[in-house]
Amino acid sequence: MFEKSRELFEEAKRYIAGGVNSPVRAFKAVGIEPLFIKKARGSKVYDEDGNEFIDYVNTWGPAVVGHANPEVLKKVEKVLQNGFSFGAPTTIETELAKRIVDAFESIESVRFVNSGTEAAMSAIRLARGVTGRDNILKFIGCYHGHSDGLLVGAGSGASTFGVPSSKGVPLDFAKHTLLAEYNDLDAVKKIFAKYGDTIACIIVEPVAGNMGVIKPKEGFLEGLREVCNQYESLLIFDEVMTGFRLTYGGVQHIYNIEPDITILGKVVGGGFPSACFGAKKDIMDYLSPEGSVYQAGTLSGNPIAMAAGVATLDILKKKNPYNDLEKNTTKLVSRAVGLAKQYGIPLSGESAGSMFCLFFRDDVPKNYKDVLASDLNLFNNYFLGMLNQGIYLPPSQFESNFIGIQHTLEDIENTLIAIENVFKDLSVGKFYL
Repeated sequence: MFEKSRELFEEAKRYIAGGVNSPVRAFKAVGIEPLFIKKARGSKVYDEDGNEFIDYVNTWGPAVVGHANPEVLKKVEKVLQNGFSFGAPTTIETELAKRIVDAFESIESVRFVNSGTEAAMSAIRLARGVTGRDNILKFIGCYHGHSDGLLVGAGSGASTFGVPSSKGVPLDFAKHTLLAEYNDLDAVKKIFAKYGDTIACIIVEPVAGNMGVIKPKEGFLEGLREVCNQYESLLIFDEVMTGFRLTYGGVQHIYNIEPDITILGKVVGGGFPSACFGAKKDIMDYLSPEGSVYQAGTLSGNPIAMAAGVATLDILKKKNPYNDLEKNTTKLVSRAVGLAKQYGIPLSGESAGSMFCLFFRDDVPKNYKDVLASDLNLFNNYFLGMLNQGIYLPPSQFESNFIGIQHTLEDIENTLIAIENVFKDLSVGKFYL
């Protein structure tokens, strides 16, 4: 079924480190070789062996309007005729910036970059430049890209300085990153009581999407805003995943909380490499050339990515699909949990807008520690079973699934049929690994 992908992976490993250009693509967690995707249209992806799959990876979030959306293609093709990249200002950068500023009360100015990692790194540098402080606070299980100061694992306690979770990260970098458990406001307050005058910012996924999907507890985000106000630290919302996916704008609209800096990516590039960070002008004016915080990039604001972003946001604003997306997502999750109960499979589900995750544990997790208690063997077998049924899922218990506007009711029903078939197998001890 996947023979050509296996051969292609063996060839790729000869020339590409690990055979992939981002680790999760290697499928190591689920014990098989990765699929090589040949093309994608709408809600489907097609591999090099000719297999068709209903896609819930959604290129890890950006494809909310569907793969190869005709309106996005038309906009990109028009801009493409004028050239690929100029390293100079273009009007389409301003077009996309206007749409983002109009969508967020917390943003008056943006700076475009090429990835969420670059946006998070730059936003933290900006926060340090504004406050004159070195330390930051992040949450265990929240991912903000692979820059040195953010690749930090858990310390010995909530208020300890972090240690690197990757080789190649100097301790001197990691020591400036403080850690707390997501949804634990008391831990945050204790950290600030001890280190508050040294902390430049809190950076958080307002709805966590890199340990599955975890919603904030009532009062958690409000508490972070209050702590930052008290200690004159900046609050950074990493909405790379949630921005323009849960609503037109970001999670900050849903919870009515205004961060000091917002990080956006994925959807704002329409599937092309683009991201940005934005804030009020008094903060953004710290950036060079106006201020002394340096940030630059040859391909930042690339006109092709800007065109895809403009087209994608225009589709979302015109169609306003968010209620329907949420209904479809809620339906899929609730019925999957019901099927698991029917077949005696430990399962809970969480969703936020068009993001969702099924956790192989009885209770919905509230933090990374809870997610770690999921049954990973069950997940791996579920993943492989679904793949055999024609459903393409993220190959990790710790990733969000995504639904887009081109997922049909038939897609949802076929996915639920596949889930039931797999749960039937698992309930009688038939495993795929």
